[in-house]
Amino acid sequence: MQDTGLFVVTVASEKGGVGKTTIATNLAVYLKALCEDLPVSIISFDNHFSVDNMFAIGPHHGQSVAGLFNGVPLDHAMQMGEYGVQFMVSERHLEPPNDDVRHLSRVLARGELSGILIIDTRPILDYFTRSALLAADLVLTPVKDRPSLVNASALQQALVEAGNTADRLWLVPSLIDSRVRLKEGVGIHEFIVMQAKERDFQIVDTCVAKSPKVESLTTNFSSRIHPVLTHGRNTAVHPQLKHLAGFIRERYEAEYPSVSAPLARVVASVEDLPPGRASHFATDCPVCHRRITGQEGYFYQDLRHHGTGFLHRSCLDQVLIDAELQTLFPDRGALVMHLPETGLTTDEGQVTLHLYDDDGEEIAVEVLPVEPSTRIIALLQAVTGREPEEMFREMLMVALTPEAPLTFLAEAGAAVFAQQRRLVLEDMRAKERL
Repeated sequence: MQDTGLFVVTVASEKGGVGKTTIATNLAVYLKALCEDLPVSIISFDNHFSVDNMFAIGPHHGQSVAGLFNGVPLDHAMQMGEYGVQFMVSERHLEPPNDDVRHLSRVLARGELSGILIIDTRPILDYFTRSALLAADLVLTPVKDRPSLVNASALQQALVEAGNTADRLWLVPSLIDSRVRLKEGVGIHEFIVMQAKERDFQIVDTCVAKSPKVESLTTNFSSRIHPVLTHGRNTAVHPQLKHLAGFIRERYEAEYPSVSAPLARVVASVEDLPPGRASHFATDCPVCHRRITGQEGYFYQDLRHHGTGFLHRSCLDQVLIDAELQTLFPDRGALVMHLPETGLTTDEGQVTLHLYDDDGEEIAVEVLPVEPSTRIIALLQAVTGREPEEMFREMLMVALTPEAPLTFLAEAGAAVFAQQRRLVLEDMRAKERL
């Protein structure tokens, strides 16, 4: 379990043809639909590219899942896809980097992702499946018949051998044909439930029905795969997947009650930042434009236009890559990015960085010419919504704190930031910078 609010759902089965990938990809869509502010990501260790074909928007030649095992930061490798779901490009020839199945768990523990991550695995207990089992907070195992039910025992044993606990595995009756009856009129679903309980398996209180309509969503004249939510709402599978997504969401919220509340409610304390309002709050990082929940990174406010939001730590590092002032960051304080009144319409245009400590005392100032500060200008443009030639006397203030932004705000940080903001503005006015 990760302290950053990342909840890992591994969908695994040692038997193919049980609807594993259909469940994994559709759950990502349904989870996002159930809670728009919840970051949802998906990766696949299989080589069928179903994840890419459902979520890719246009060309997707970014870092593949192989980057998970060669040091590529997750927040750089993930791409924003259809339906607001983040994904990584699949890899046709994925090779184990070594025999350490704990590598994936360590990567996920870095805190570069939050929300729910779904991992679609191969139908074999190889290095990658075992790695996904070890990293999982919840394992969903689709079963459609006795053989797949028997294989679930091997999967549970592998889960324990990988260092996880058996109680994280739940069976999901899948591809159930309600028309099929066994002896004495027992249906397939009832049979699987009965057999699962006899073997002391936990089983989800729903099933995923066999549906020709749903099967057709993966087969058409294009490579695009459509989700049940948008193309199969009239099927029995639609409410079943919704129920299953709710099952996952309940477990996420039980594990992270403080971070799973809708973002609009959690950031209500932003209203304490005069003259800003929660309605001005941006839910995407202005640098990478991906959804950010405030579980890591920094809180910022546009001092001129009153917009507020969060940005990733790694994104701020990239924005300030040409600045020396970053090495002087205090444990607590504030950074102000200031575009003076000359704007960007003349050769005199430049960005000035002001660093303050927790008491509002200026620590350092650094002036960057326009060309070296291209990344800062792009950040200001994203925050203000203005073109470079339209920006004038812009000021962006970033709260520098060791805590995650939401933790900072929850602990009276809004009032602290408001006080810092007042001191900063007074200092800049006193020195005739405004």
